[in-house]
Amino acid sequence: MFPEEGGLGIFKPIIGPWYESLENPQESQRRVLSELVKEYEKTRYGKSHHASETEEVADFRANFPIIDYRRFNPYLAEVQKGDYSAILPEPLICWVMTRGSTGPAKVLPATKTHLEQIFTCGARALVNYVLRKKDFELLTGKILNLNFPSNVHTMVIGRQTITYGYSSGTYAKLNPMLNKVSLLPRQEEIDALGPGITKADWERRFELAYQRALNENVTAAMGVTPVILSFARYVEKKHGKKPKELWNFRALFCTSVRKIQFKYASVLMRHFGPVPVVEIYSATEGVFAQQLDDLPYVTPNYDKYFFEVETGKGTKMLHELERGEWGKLIVSSCVFPRYDIGDLIEAAGKNYFRVIGRNKALTLLEHRLYRLFFRWFL
Repeated sequence: MFPEEGGLGIFKPIIGPWYESLENPQESQRRVLSELVKEYEKTRYGKSHHASETEEVADFRANFPIIDYRRFNPYLAEVQKGDYSAILPEPLICWVMTRGSTGPAKVLPATKTHLEQIFTCGARALVNYVLRKKDFELLTGKILNLNFPSNVHTMVIGRQTITYGYSSGTYAKLNPMLNKVSLLPRQEEIDALGPGITKADWERRFELAYQRALNENVTAAMGVTPVILSFARYVEKKHGKKPKELWNFRALFCTSVRKIQFKYASVLMRHFGPVPVVEIYSATEGVFAQQLDDLPYVTPNYDKYFFEVETGKGTKMLHELERGEWGKLIVSSCVFPRYDIGDLIEAAGKNYFRVIGRNKALTLLEHRLYRLFFRWFL
């Protein structure tokens, strides 16, 4: 199922624990929960919810309520005042913000552990693809950087004024793995163009990327899926050529939206060529899953996050879902215990999953109609 142990080489610390967790998700999730609870014990939030008395999954569910961003806000306000232990087990490194594509932008703290998990899991899709396809030439080229700016707003904490921006740009700027594989353009160049996200702002970023990449060996693109597609359309409209006519793309690593394989992949390939579209299920809060093989599904990072799903038949562990079961995803991480991420997820069997979309009435209706139609023709 996975590359041979000896073939992992320098990538083993990144990819090895993920492969191991897929062999025994139940044990991996047990270990993750144990580690998380020890960290929650260090916070006032965790202490108020009896983290020290939490040993089993049943205890965790009894002691810690499911909570969303709005209900975390009072604790985050304490962090902004300088008291990180209100909700965080360790000091924060920076603040990051969401794109606000489905509502008001959220501003979240990022700790050292959180960033390490983002970097490790964010690299897994790339490393797994390279090892699986034995396509090491992908790493010798440039990766097109189409991320959002990382310096957008400021906030005052105590006597200190700090700058923060969109998570995709912040993670790209801080990630040592991506620095080694040569992002183009550099995140600092993107940031220098300013914080705006209007059409004119994006056209300046796209022109920067085009000019920097024009005579380079660009082998992949990585970033927010609609932005990658918008770049392709800009290049064709402005310069009269599709990206596939200018560069030899070997893969596209696409993040941050739902239904990438079913909604975006075919359109992307018309612009970038018949190359694999590798899906990464990520958000500002974490990188939760990525594509394991050629099947159009994602596979969870069981070794980093603790996953539950609220289904019509009660709350289950994600790995316990049988094929066709679906519900609301609940993620516990080094920052948030039992966090309602706002997404619906469906099991496709054998640790394959599809993120259906945001937990909204229209999504629920659409999915129920889809399943009714699908079952009718089985």
